[in-house]
Amino acid sequence: MWRVALRLRWIAALILALGVAAAFAALGQWQLDRSVEQATVIERDTESVVPLESLATPQSTITTQASGRTVSVTCRFVEGDDVVVVERQSPSGSGSWLVRHCRTPEGDSLVVAAGWLGEAAFVDSDPGREREVTGRYVPSESPQQSDFHDGKRQAVAVSEILNLWSEPGPVYGGYLVLEDAPAGLTTIVTAVPDIDAKLNWLNLFYAAEWVIFALFALYLWYRLVRDAWERELEEASSDVP
Repeated sequence: MWRVALRLRWIAALILALGVAAAFAALGQWQLDRSVEQATVIERDTESVVPLESLATPQSTITTQASGRTVSVTCRFVEGDDVVVVERQSPSGSGSWLVRHCRTPEGDSLVVAAGWLGEAAFVDSDPGREREVTGRYVPSESPQQSDFHDGKRQAVAVSEILNLWSEPGPVYGGYLVLEDAPAGLTTIVTAVPDIDAKLNWLNLFYAAEWVIFALFALYLWYRLVRDAWERELEEASSDVP
């Protein structure tokens, strides 16, 4: 069959098929570019401070709308429930976070990443006082990130931390990273969430169609060559007495 394919007419047909396939591939790339260019950018305000209760409720998973949002909540920190999370990474190196238990007037609990721990031990200057705190509300991490064999707690996992509290009550699904750390701690810098974009699926479908057409042009050449070869075999076998 390949001896038939190497004949001049079929080499010319192959060049034509490759040209057609290249044109179809270019059209597919054009449709793909249009899909990206016409993508719908989903913008949401994450920096304006809103009450936490307007976006989230205890005992429920964090929603896309609430994730990464700057919120405020009135609560008091529960003494004796502080947790240290180690080996947290930052541009300047690794360190430890102080994670605290914040309880709202309604009795709901919130995990709060208060700040980076320094060399000196942190002491709350006004323990038990009800206050309004502001920060970025982010999803809980997985407890599987921690190295329990070495006794290290490396993840801010709400499902794990609440088990360390004596009276957790209803707990929010995400945790709050304080915008301004209290005295004795260093503020944890958080990133603004990325802007989401929704692709134009119709253009993606057209791009896939052009790719299929390009592959079909090559298959058509192969099929024509094979048909010519089989026809020659049939003619040769009919000539045998």
